[in-house]
Amino acid sequence: MRAFTSLLFASLVAACSGEPSQPSANTAAASCASRAYAEIGGPISLIDTRGQTVTEADLKGAHSLVYFGFTYCPDICPNTLVTIDRALDQMPDTIEKPRTVLISVDPERDTPDAMASYISTPAFPDDMIGLTGSMGAIEAAADAFKTGFQRIETPDSLAEYTIDHTSIVYLMDEDWQLKTFFTHEATPDTMATCLAELLG
Repeated sequence: MRAFTSLLFASLVAACSGEPSQPSANTAAASCASRAYAEIGGPISLIDTRGQTVTEADLKGAHSLVYFGFTYCPDICPNTLVTIDRALDQMPDTIEKPRTVLISVDPERDTPDAMASYISTPAFPDDMIGLTGSMGAIEAAADAFKTGFQRIETPDSLAEYTIDHTSIVYLMDEDWQLKTFFTHEATPDTMATCLAELLG
């Protein structure tokens, strides 16, 4: 867990609009298959874009790429989702590709309708699932994934506030157990290679 904690802090972005912190020296050296921690990924109970409750039980049976972000995020979130889409495109057709699950950290603005519109962005993965919910439910999900977020007031901006959040993509297996994770410096090539290695 200590290695993961170091990577988590290395992946914290400043208000989702500043420059990402420098990657940890251990990040590049970490093997794709050595980033599984049983303590990460647990029960969730959130709302999908149809207003239906979704729990981890509903997501079992297939691999999932889980990312915590928000629709007003100006760069880190969309860049990460584009990276996922490009990585999935690079995977061999013989390997079943994981679906993408976006969990909002901004329930005030990210209603089911807002999430539905956002995840339909053409540059994002086609089968992405958007989840939101009450602040308590989102905090519980974030705690299960050992991830963090914090609202930052920006009264001089049109958005009025933004969200600092950890930028990590988690690969969950069919049993909702962490298989590996990717930090913000992952490229489509490195992500696709890792996914093919683990899912092939």
